[in-house]
Amino acid sequence: MEPMYYIGLDVHKRTICYCVKDSRGAIHSEGSLFATRFDLDRWMKTLPQPWSAAMEATMFTGWIYDHLKPHAAALKVAHPLMLRAIAAAKKKNDRIDAGKICDCLRCDFLPECYMASTAIRERRRTLRYRNLLVRQMVQMKIKISSLLMEAGVSYNKQRLHQAGYFRELLASNPDINDGLKSLLQLGRETVVRLQKTESAMVRSLERDSLLMDRVERLMTIPAVGPITALTWALEVGEVQRFSSIKKAISYCGLCGAEKSSGNRVQRTPLSKQRNKHLQTTLVEAAKMAPRYSPDLAMLYEKEKQKGNANRATLAVARKLVTYLLAVDRGQRNFQVVPASNCIAA
Repeated sequence: MEPMYYIGLDVHKRTICYCVKDSRGAIHSEGSLFATRFDLDRWMKTLPQPWSAAMEATMFTGWIYDHLKPHAAALKVAHPLMLRAIAAAKKKNDRIDAGKICDCLRCDFLPECYMASTAIRERRRTLRYRNLLVRQMVQMKIKISSLLMEAGVSYNKQRLHQAGYFRELLASNPDINDGLKSLLQLGRETVVRLQKTESAMVRSLERDSLLMDRVERLMTIPAVGPITALTWALEVGEVQRFSSIKKAISYCGLCGAEKSSGNRVQRTPLSKQRNKHLQTTLVEAAKMAPRYSPDLAMLYEKEKQKGNANRATLAVARKLVTYLLAVDRGQRNFQVVPASNCIAA
């Protein structure tokens, strides 16, 4: 067998620092290059064969990973928090970081994290952009309300953003002058444009051949709509990577962190190490779930009696994760098992 060469990459926006070592740990080469596809191609022609590489997960990792993967014997992405704990040192710079990543890869001590496929990551980018549009749309609606309140204009809060009522308000209210009217019309046009763009993005993802069947199965779960189903499918990626429900719940950020030492146990309400997009979507879905599912409504009331509404919402969100994981892993529609079919322990 040919000897393997190991490469550690410290990735930044404009530059990439690299360190190449052989299996004994001797440095073959090290340096830096510009973070462009042209420079990466020129650099790969100078590498000894075969080689495997590792890099830390950052917002720039995706395109570099896709560009290097066809040429590498193995390519891994490291979990940034775990890698920081392993490679902590008094002296830190890009060259040292690249060398430590290389040593972790060479010694098989790299805290590898999951890297979704290119197709999933491209669709995930579209969904996250849709979330940005929704936030901007809400901000613009709030701004329209603020403009009316600043001018002392009375309006119906529930009907304000209905097209017919909004036109009638601008035409008939004498307290709205020409300057305010132009700002309100501009805000309304922005809201309508954002709504149309957001709806088109959701429809394109729902009709995508890669996601269609999976999303339809997930939507058979009570209280799971297209946004929740799409968020689960695109943020989770391959559901088989979760070996247990507890790990899926932890990934969604629906459990507390633990800091224990000796006889002292400290727990936080919710962990900050989570997928924030999944956490937000599942919590919002859990707030609406009791309206659509008697079982989830019963769970909500039971947990609310033990504590408060927030505790009950988290319990419903964790149950939704259980449903989503079961349907996605089993690749079949959601079914409620009658109590008479359950075997008593």
